[in-house]
Amino acid sequence: MAKPVVLMIGAYPDWDMAPLEEAYDLRKLWLAPDKEAFLAETAPQARAIATRGELGASAALIDRCPKLQIVACYGVGIDAIDIKRAKERGVRVTNTPDVLTEDVADFAFALILGHLRKVVAGEAHVRSGAWKSGTLPLGVSLKGKTLGILGFGRIGRAIAQRARGFGVTLAYCDIAPAAGVDAGYHKDPVSLARASDIFVAAVSGGDATRGIVNAAVLDALGPAGVFINVSRGSVVDEPALIDALASRHIGGAALDVFWNEPNIDQRLLAFDNVLLQPHQSSGTVETRQAMGKLVRDNLAAHFAGRPLVTPVV
Repeated sequence: MAKPVVLMIGAYPDWDMAPLEEAYDLRKLWLAPDKEAFLAETAPQARAIATRGELGASAALIDRCPKLQIVACYGVGIDAIDIKRAKERGVRVTNTPDVLTEDVADFAFALILGHLRKVVAGEAHVRSGAWKSGTLPLGVSLKGKTLGILGFGRIGRAIAQRARGFGVTLAYCDIAPAAGVDAGYHKDPVSLARASDIFVAAVSGGDATRGIVNAAVLDALGPAGVFINVSRGSVVDEPALIDALASRHIGGAALDVFWNEPNIDQRLLAFDNVLLQPHQSSGTVETRQAMGKLVRDNLAAHFAGRPLVTPVV
């Protein structure tokens, strides 16, 4: 029996590629020198699309695949997948939730402490030899600060759990108050930012949250406030963020995600009050292996006629 044709949009780690190659007729779009010709040949045969969160699957791509049955996403974010079109076509969609929650929450604190305590600047200070000529400017303590979390789902709650060990006051904003949570609830991001010293975006991406961190939110955060983003670049009005950083209307930012990654706005590179990371908050061996296994398990379940492990639609 012929293996199902799987259109793969971008590479996965080697430990996933080998079992995928064994189980499926894997067609690798990112390696095609002529992508249009590749899709003209492959899309009519594709029964599955394997993608990554930042690559997604557009309505146009879904419509080019008349035999398409499932889109399996390596990542929790599905905002780059046209869910509406998938539903209209009867195409199932899966992602990889839960397995990355703890590492993303850990990395949020790596960004917070890295920014407040000047970890990257300190390392450069030692390597450059500048330490011999003077000390590094002082950092800022996390203890006693108010940590505001925008989005109180899995990752937001995991960040809150870690925060309690740092002696901070917790506040959060979500659609509705969460039961049994020892933290101040704010009904909108501006109110949360006004109450926060450190403002962490942990909200899901998509149309509902696009640009939710806007100029008004950043203005409310204020000149001593620090913005942390471990969610999606789309949740931030990035030009407004750049303006706020340039004018020192906020104290700084630590960013793991961007609007147009990896081709980020070059103005961000010039700021000394910004810590930049390459979308690596889930970037541990353990989490990436678990993510890949979920993708493979969902594909296997679909083609075996079993219930999907982590269905979105």
